[in-house]
Amino acid sequence: MAEKKSETDKEEKEPFKVKLTKYLKNLFKFSQYDKKTLIYIIIFGIIAVLSIYLFIYNYFIDTTFLYTIVLHFVNGVQMLGFWGIFLFIGIMAIQGLIIPIPSEIVLLSTGMIWGIWGGGVMGIIGSMAAGILCFYISRLGGRPLVEKFIGEKAMLMADDFIQKNGTWAILISRTIPFIAFDPISYVSGLVEMDVKKYSIGTFIGAIPRAFFYAFLGASFGIDPNNSNIEAQSAAFNLIFLVICAVLGGMFIAYYLYSNYYAKKNLNNK
Repeated sequence: MAEKKSETDKEEKEPFKVKLTKYLKNLFKFSQYDKKTLIYIIIFGIIAVLSIYLFIYNYFIDTTFLYTIVLHFVNGVQMLGFWGIFLFIGIMAIQGLIIPIPSEIVLLSTGMIWGIWGGGVMGIIGSMAAGILCFYISRLGGRPLVEKFIGEKAMLMADDFIQKNGTWAILISRTIPFIAFDPISYVSGLVEMDVKKYSIGTFIGAIPRAFFYAFLGASFGIDPNNSNIEAQSAAFNLIFLVICAVLGGMFIAYYLYSNYYAKKNLNNK
């Protein structure tokens, strides 16, 4: 134990450049994984690269690109009428798996389509569909991939938090709008979390979250029937950028605190 503590202290004192070099070396070291995990890594890598490309393209090449996609989605749901509900639920369910756009953007569209109250209700239904699907997908064997990208310490803290607090852990993490939705779904599926407790926590926590984003979509001057695409895109891109910045900040804060948490636990043993 003393030897492990000494190694941890040594790692903490290493310069940031050294830590980054070690992280990147580990990130591209795949020899210890089986074929299934390698497939997960390849898929995740493609989605990550595509996400970065789309972000750069939207903000530096065509500033109307992302908003135009959202408009097509909104108009498609509206044109289908009642059946558009199922299109929305389907998109919300699969976006966490294959589409490099955060669920928060899909939730924003609920306010554009159904207004605050209807959008909030649809956001809850869509969140449940996405949360449960991602939960079961991650149980197929995604833990090695998650540990590779966020580190064992970050996973350790998530394990402890969810196992100690159960439903409350899920409820709290869902309730705060700027805690990323999809990663919580994946992490919950990787730990020994009861699906009933997970579903209850997700449902209750999704209520304020869904209405928050429906309010944003309905109230920030984003009107799919407005012909001024440039002005609408500027407003949408600003909201999206703020959401991404806050989500990124939350992730960095979580990662840094996980290192402190691991060190604290080691000192208490």
